[in-house]
Amino acid sequence: MARHIERDLQRFHHIVRGKVQHNLRKYISEGEMIGRTGGEYVSIPIPRIEIPEFRYGSRNSGGVGSGPGNEGHEIAQGPNPNGVGQAGDAPGDHIMEVEVSLTELAELLGEELHLPRIQPKGDSKIKDLKDKYNQISQIGPESLRHFKRTYKHALKRQLSSGVYNPENPVIVPIREDLQYRSWTSVPKPRSAAVLIYLMDVSGSMTDGQKALVRSQAFWIDSWIKSQYEGMERRFIIHDTRAFEVDEDAFYRIRESGGTHFSSAYQMAIDTIEKHYPVSEWNIYVIQFSDGDNWGNDNQACVDLLRKNLLPIVNQFAYVQVHSSYGAGEYMKIMKSEFSDHEALVISEVRDRDSIMASIRDVLGKGR
Repeated sequence: MARHIERDLQRFHHIVRGKVQHNLRKYISEGEMIGRTGGEYVSIPIPRIEIPEFRYGSRNSGGVGSGPGNEGHEIAQGPNPNGVGQAGDAPGDHIMEVEVSLTELAELLGEELHLPRIQPKGDSKIKDLKDKYNQISQIGPESLRHFKRTYKHALKRQLSSGVYNPENPVIVPIREDLQYRSWTSVPKPRSAAVLIYLMDVSGSMTDGQKALVRSQAFWIDSWIKSQYEGMERRFIIHDTRAFEVDEDAFYRIRESGGTHFSSAYQMAIDTIEKHYPVSEWNIYVIQFSDGDNWGNDNQACVDLLRKNLLPIVNQFAYVQVHSSYGAGEYMKIMKSEFSDHEALVISEVRDRDSIMASIRDVLGKGR
């Protein structure tokens, strides 16, 4: 019975995975993520799953082309052209929410976008000790007793001593027969990563643009987290000055005033120097903006990127969220100054349908 249940459960997980993968592009473009549960799972709405089955009708009930009728008779009533109908008693389609782990969600994203695996740096610098159950001992707690090995030892002892009775095959272990699982502590390389988000929160960044940012950041988070044992995130907002905030404030705060990208760059540099040694951490910086920076600040940004940020990060991604009002000149400056720099990625998000392509731009280098 247990095997049947396990087989059915695996089949259900396979069906759910297929449904999620089939609708993944829709989830990304429409933002159909209900929310995280415990930080490790996400609830996703999927259509009700119908299990195929045979349905038998009664005999002699007719079939195709059977029954009375004359040429020209209406076969069935079509849909109401006015879209109005009477109340019915038939059940409708329902949406079911299923929990999918963020790890599996990241795997589906990688398969859908054909993302290369990230090659971490500094993975030999930090090591954890991990307990691995790979030994057998004659002492240990009862919770770790190895019943199969204990039974075999007792059987061998009784056979060798001649006390085993095939007519009455009772195996009684004694103290010398007891076997327990044991472990050794083995060093395990650990790769650590920090993901630093920068965003312009001046009045030109609308709530709609921030919704695009949040949707894209969710998927980028999921992928990078799946590639590292440890990941930290920092959130920096700015107008003419930069501030570090929590995740909720990062997506909700809306201010006004001028815009200096360099203030956010400098805070990111200071944060890295203080908390994240370059030799031990994989560093990712992602900037979201509508591309309107104060003109006199652009050269300062170019200098900070060239001298301080690009040489120390795994990747710096500049993602420009389309604005109907601004000129978005900063993307042109980035392309002209750093078009061939391997650590820089430049992408544009015009609407929800372009989020998928932008995610591929940001994660497609595998850095």
